[in-house]
Amino acid sequence: MTTTLPSYDDVVARYEPVIGLETHVELGTRTKMFCGCRTDFGGEPNTRVCPVCLGLPGSLPVVNKAAVEATIRIGLALNCSIADWCRFARKNYFYPDMPKNFQISQYDEPICVDGYLDVEVNGETVRIGIERVHMEEDTGKTLHVGGATGRIHGATESLVDYNRAGIPLVEIVTKPIPGTGSLAPDIARAYVNELREVIRSLGVSDVRMEEGSLRCDVNTSLNLPGQEWGTRTETKNVNSLRSVERAVRSEMLRQASVLDAGGRITQETRHFHEDTGDTTPGRSKETATDYRYFPEPDLVPIAPDRAWVAELKAALPELPRVHRRRLQEQWGLSDLDMQSVLNAGAVELIEQTVAAGATPAAARKWWLGELSRRANETGVELVDVGATPEQVAELQGLVDAGKLNDKLARTVLEGVVAGEGSPTEIMTSRNLEVVSDTGALTAAVDEAIAANPEIADKIRSGKVAAAGALVGAVMKTTRGQADAKTVRELILARLNVEA
Repeated sequence: MTTTLPSYDDVVARYEPVIGLETHVELGTRTKMFCGCRTDFGGEPNTRVCPVCLGLPGSLPVVNKAAVEATIRIGLALNCSIADWCRFARKNYFYPDMPKNFQISQYDEPICVDGYLDVEVNGETVRIGIERVHMEEDTGKTLHVGGATGRIHGATESLVDYNRAGIPLVEIVTKPIPGTGSLAPDIARAYVNELREVIRSLGVSDVRMEEGSLRCDVNTSLNLPGQEWGTRTETKNVNSLRSVERAVRSEMLRQASVLDAGGRITQETRHFHEDTGDTTPGRSKETATDYRYFPEPDLVPIAPDRAWVAELKAALPELPRVHRRRLQEQWGLSDLDMQSVLNAGAVELIEQTVAAGATPAAARKWWLGELSRRANETGVELVDVGATPEQVAELQGLVDAGKLNDKLARTVLEGVVAGEGSPTEIMTSRNLEVVSDTGALTAAVDEAIAANPEIADKIRSGKVAAAGALVGAVMKTTRGQADAKTVRELILARLNVEA
């Protein structure tokens, strides 16, 4: 039976959303969390494993110091308090991708607590409280084959790759975020984007959502104004900024529909479907007691030295919000313009394009214009649209040199995005360079004047604006490869009219 969902405006007029985000970050350490296996992405299945990360009897874990340091740096960047003493726990649950049938994590004694991250949405600063930042190990990867959806339902067999099992994982859990109203999806996206930028600035992870090194679980609930918070659902493993926003919006609409019909929301995990933007049920959500946490007996507690923590804090890099303010001043942008750059996820791309030789105005024009449009049409993040900052700077260099006009440059950019090569290679192979041969242009101008004597007479009589029609005729003859300004100058010169 098809359910008609209420409109989004109707939902936010009648209900108050509460959101929360649990973000998992794979650290970029050379080896795994508790063993010496390498952590490189990819590789043949089950080739980067050992007795420790496979949980074989008699094997013992050893904590990766680099992972502890990276976690502390993340906590400091998020304004957290660093624990004087913490320890690992066993989180017991059975899934095939858990070789030991438990996960080494942290439970009631995490390493970082009580922080915050400020994000900007619609020109306003929103403070997101951070409940905890803790260390754990990642799971393996289960592949369901033989079905149409890639999920277990309908599959004929399941395969497990343990290469990822044991990779250092940091979980960053926000406090509940009430009072967001209609901006709930936007705030969720802005938070994940800002968090990604913070972690990238620390150099502790590549935070590539498409490769799974940053994954987000989105918690959403609805309640009537003045009433207790509703039952939350947890949409698992959302893997793009756009999908984080869509997952919140989708759950708000779905939950409102259920509540409007007199139903009750089930506390459960849900799967987000990129193709439809909908969520479907996963499993009922366990509580902490279901996991039977107890202290990990094979690992000693961790007591970070205060002097060491102070050294790490002093060495933190310039954080993204401060960095953006500095760039905004250098680029001469208003708060609204800078917010547009941030919303598009283009700050770093524009910065790298400027470093490659383009002006800030030109870099912003390409990334927020043609490339943003293409990213929206294809449903990908701007960074994955198919053009690099170096290619955009090269393209603008060809425009600045007079070899391409804007129209031709857009055609060249299409080729770049399609993977045909560099801007210069595409311009040459497609013969798209602006016609700069004065003799050829003069011949085209004379032809246009001869074919349009009435327009030529108007120009001679002082109606210089009429030259636009002759410019258009020349541009058509040259397939748009003439410089319009040069053509106009030649037309007026041939007709003995001053500009």
